[in-house]
Amino acid sequence: MTLIDREAVNNSSISYRESPGITPAALGELFRSSGIKRPVDDETRLAMMLKHANLIFGAFDGDRLVGVARALTDFSYCCYLSDLAVAREYQKLGIGRTLIEHVKRRIGNRSMLLLLSSPDAMTYYPTVGLEPVTNGWIIKRVS
Repeated sequence: MTLIDREAVNNSSISYRESPGITPAALGELFRSSGIKRPVDDETRLAMMLKHANLIFGAFDGDRLVGVARALTDFSYCCYLSDLAVAREYQKLGIGRTLIEHVKRRIGNRSMLLLLSSPDAMTYYPTVGLEPVTNGWIIKRVS
């Protein structure tokens, strides 16, 4: 893990961009460094994940991708936030919260925001304004 100047990061070095042109390699490295379970070594699959998401925000420290929110939405009724990932050394600086705020602002108040959480992140989401739901169903992926 790279040591960062957390005070400097808190004060303004992070920039946020919509549709930032993230490469599969950069996304895989971010996923790897964040701890999120994704197919980090399958660049073909990562490329498809980027290509078919219709809303992506990236958080950057200089040129380095340090956070991402990747979503599928109709911009009018629903939005599925498929990935929210922040590099471990940048966690607890408000980057995830800011990425969610960008997504919410972009989809508007008439659209719900839905995500599936890993067990490790269950305590995080209530701190950024998400509520648990019990009326969902899933058919899990095979691989």
